[in-house]
Amino acid sequence: MTMGDETPVTSLILPVLIRPILSQLEKQDISASQTLRSALTKAEASYPGLTHDLVIGILHKGDLTVNLNESILRLQGAASETDVVEYRLNRSEDAFQELNRKSAALKRILSRIPDEINDRKTFLETIKEIASAIKRLLDAVNEVNGFIPGSTGKQALEQRKREFVKYSKRFSNTLKEYFKQGLADAVFISALYLIHQTNMIIATVKQKCE
Repeated sequence: MTMGDETPVTSLILPVLIRPILSQLEKQDISASQTLRSALTKAEASYPGLTHDLVIGILHKGDLTVNLNESILRLQGAASETDVVEYRLNRSEDAFQELNRKSAALKRILSRIPDEINDRKTFLETIKEIASAIKRLLDAVNEVNGFIPGSTGKQALEQRKREFVKYSKRFSNTLKEYFKQGLADAVFISALYLIHQTNMIIATVKQKCE
């Protein structure tokens, strides 16, 4: 996924929007919820973006206007570990659990942007928190890299790390443009890219170590 193509909201619809709804459904009909969860997860794996297209189709059918970038970014903060299971490491070593914690922390802070972006003082403090969270995440990635077997696996994680740094810089540049032009949606999209890159780091570690 690259800037200029589809937005990263596509990859977040299932874990951040659909699965939490199914978790609520479990309270009424656990069998139906689990069946739907399994079916949608398999369908999304086979046809990436399918759940996004489903949601867009429903919105169009109902003639509804929703800013999905803003909505998904806000919902990211409420997503549980069960909902985002593919982006959580199962290894018990401290380095892996620390990467889980730092990944989740960064995503939680980013999810606050829609609620705080119009309060300049609060938003500036949040930006500082994001910068610190990015640094702590990169430190955690460096710790995990020592557990990755083989040079190919290490190179794959280093490539993910470089991509993450690139999108971190783009996020910073987007913030500068926001303070000049006030285009909030560009900030939402850039934050979603950063969340997506964070998820890709976790997915790469899972692939190489689990």
